Amino acid sequence: MPIADPVAAATALYEARRTGSPIEPLTDAHPGLGMADGYAVQEHLVRMLLEDGETIAGYKVGLTSRPMQKMVGVDSPDYGPVLASTVHASGAEVRMATFIQPRVEAEIVFVMGDRLAGVSVADASRATSGVAAAMEIIDSRIAGWRIKLADTVADLASNGAVVISSRIVPLAGLDTRLIGMMLTRNGELADTGAGAAALGDPLAVVAWLANTLGEHGIALEPGHLVMTGSMHAAVPMAAGDVFRAEFDRLGPVTVRVADGQ
Repeated sequence: MPIADPVAAATALYEARRTGSPIEPLTDAHPGLGMADGYAVQEHLVRMLLEDGETIAGYKVGLTSRPMQKMVGVDSPDYGPVLASTVHASGAEVRMATFIQPRVEAEIVFVMGDRLAGVSVADASRATSGVAAAMEIIDSRIAGWRIKLADTVADLASNGAVVISSRIVPLAGLDTRLIGMMLTRNGELADTGAGAAALGDPLAVVAWLANTLGEHGIALEPGHLVMTGSMHAAVPMAAGDVFRAEFDRLGPVTVRVADGQ
């Protein structure tokens, strides 16, 4: 049975974003909620944010690693929009007060050069301008990260912000599966990863997203960003932290974390 009132659920998440006060999991009150219910809520939440003047700069894809899929009990990724107001250049300072319970993930981001909808991996490669080093700050408007699949989908796939290098590397001769990454927090090693963590091939993530969006009449547009999923376990973020992710072939991306508004 579909969710009875997706607008009410979307409104609760909208208020949580506005006030910084998390809500209890939607699935506590409605244990039977599934992925379709989550997207129904997400659609209404996105509409509210666009009415506030937000724009969509691209999309993030989550649950692209097999361990994460097993943890949530699914065999497919999820997605949510990347809001333009949440995109930062490498070296930016972000404020803890703008998040609720943030964590950092290093990811490969694709920048679209052509419109893309309903494609193969080869089509995705041809439509891409290039790739760049990136970090996603994931955040949850659900208290204590007590999320199930419908909760995270409804909550824009737990997106908080993204930080992206200005260096866009052409795909020609580049196998993104083999791109290695080292993440440090305040100069100390936090984790490592490789591009193949994302569905076995980050390009496959772009193709999956284009096909999934295409089923709903949505296309990836030129200039859109595609965040392809974490290469490692998410790392908690605190005021005063400096994160730096060094990517093979792509170079570094950094973000500083400050307190306050």
